[in-house]
Amino acid sequence: MSNFSRRRLLGAIGAGLAASARPAWAQKQIFDPQGGATGLKLTEAQMAAGQAFLLKHPSVDIHAHPGRFFLRGLAKQNATTRAMGAPFEAKALADMAVGHVTAALFNCVSDAVLLEASRTGGLAAAREFEPGEAWADYQRQIGVLKALVAKGDAAPGRTAHDIANALAVGRTAAVFAVEGGDFIEDRLDRIRTAYADGVRAVTIVHYHPNQIGDPQTQAPRYPGLTPLGRDIVRQLNKTGIIVDLAHASLGVTRDAVEVATRPMMLSHTNLKRPDVDHPRLVSVEHARLVSTHGGIVGSVPSGIGQKTVAEWIESILRLVDAVGVDHVAIGTDMDANFMPVFADYADWPLIPAALLAHGMGEPEVAKIMGGNFLRVLAAQR
Repeated sequence: MSNFSRRRLLGAIGAGLAASARPAWAQKQIFDPQGGATGLKLTEAQMAAGQAFLLKHPSVDIHAHPGRFFLRGLAKQNATTRAMGAPFEAKALADMAVGHVTAALFNCVSDAVLLEASRTGGLAAAREFEPGEAWADYQRQIGVLKALVAKGDAAPGRTAHDIANALAVGRTAAVFAVEGGDFIEDRLDRIRTAYADGVRAVTIVHYHPNQIGDPQTQAPRYPGLTPLGRDIVRQLNKTGIIVDLAHASLGVTRDAVEVATRPMMLSHTNLKRPDVDHPRLVSVEHARLVSTHGGIVGSVPSGIGQKTVAEWIESILRLVDAVGVDHVAIGTDMDANFMPVFADYADWPLIPAALLAHGMGEPEVAKIMGGNFLRVLAAQR
């Protein structure tokens, strides 16, 4: 890791944007989705460097729900899913093409049919699954993803080679993933089925306390992984599917690190700060449990302790300071994020532009934007 400090950011950024001859993606950079300033003032040259970077290096969003594809064909709606509106995969993929996103982990949501707003303002399961419901809903959502690839709307993303090919031909690869291991139930054979379906990552716990363990946003039932949860982590490792510890309790994370034989990831979170302590944030200790065993931590542009893109860039750099540049990635939670400060894939070049302007070297930015994830993916086999 180079010797740099995030405090050089303000000194590295240039004057305001020039008004003339800006490409379409650059014209959108000065505003966040809520209409306020991003907090970044990059020169045209710096922004162009961000775009050029993405034409050269693979970039991967390690946790996303592009276009809320997981809602397509959902027969049993609840208040939460109705509030999300209709799915819009075509627009999301078009934005990804504009932004030169090489790949994203398209996450099904295993417990979406259960979730309602909680009394504390977050999400929680309002009921339990009916018999066979979790598996049937997994099959529906995976069917949507398979159709996207079969129609050619997204490129396949089963391997690092697929992602490299997507970069070469200027397409976006869909890496199939599932948020919540509920669909596995007590059937370890379903993990092999999921791998055959193209699934390459499973967030083992989401908002529904399940057969694997507890989410970080609720009082835990267990000190860590359940006995079945340990077996599921072992089988995910054996099969070649990345274990994602986002949303999992600290106890689950500790046990998973003890059991796992492959690097894992914590796909979308940020570090707690003295002025910001939220259940979805993690301590440095929590993050290092994952990073010191070869894993990665993805920074998320949620509205928790962040109001601008500039503040999100600070969160990315804070992670780099804490766990090292070899263990940081980008996980936007796109199209299902909480009060996002970054919500348009067409703006994807802004991320490498800001990191480069900060003073990071190109190889370091390449690790954060995609290289670190590709290393973890390759380590699963």
